[in-house]
Amino acid sequence: MKRIGLVLFCVVVLLLAGCASRQSGDIYSRHQVQRQLSVYYGTVLVVDPVMIEGTQTGLGTMAGGVVGGIAGHTVGGGHGQALATAVGVIGGALVGAAMEEGGTRRNGLEITVELDSGEVIAVVQEADDLYAVGDRVRILRGPGGVTRVRQ
Repeated sequence: MKRIGLVLFCVVVLLLAGCASRQSGDIYSRHQVQRQLSVYYGTVLVVDPVMIEGTQTGLGTMAGGVVGGIAGHTVGGGHGQALATAVGVIGGALVGAAMEEGGTRRNGLEITVELDSGEVIAVVQEADDLYAVGDRVRILRGPGGVTRVRQ
C-alpha cells in the first residue's frame, strides 16, 4: 500500500509540473500563432515585481485526495480505519490543491510604458526578461486584448 501511495504521489508531481501554464512575453499559445498583432513603441516608466497566481485545475485536489485516502486507509481498523480514510481524503485534497497552486505560481513584472502616442499602459507578464526604467520597448497587442512587452 505504501508503494502505491508513493507511486501516486510521484505521478501527481509530474502531472502538476506539466500543467504549469506560462505567461511569458516570448511564449505564444497555439491559438495566437498566425494572428495579426499591432505593434507600438514606447519607453518603460516603472517596473514592479508581482506574483502571478498558480492554476487550480482540480487535478491536485483529486490526486491529493486519492493519496491521502490510501494513506489514511492503512491506519487502524474498523470504524477507526473508515474515519482515518475520510480524514486522509480531506487532508490530502487540501494539501494537493495547495501544492498545485504553489507549484504553478510564477514571478512576474508589472511594466508601465508610455507609448510614443502619449498613452500610458501597464502590462503584467512573467519575469523572464530584464526591463529597466528608460528602456525602449515594443508593445504587441493581439486579438482578444492579449498584450506583451518585448525588447
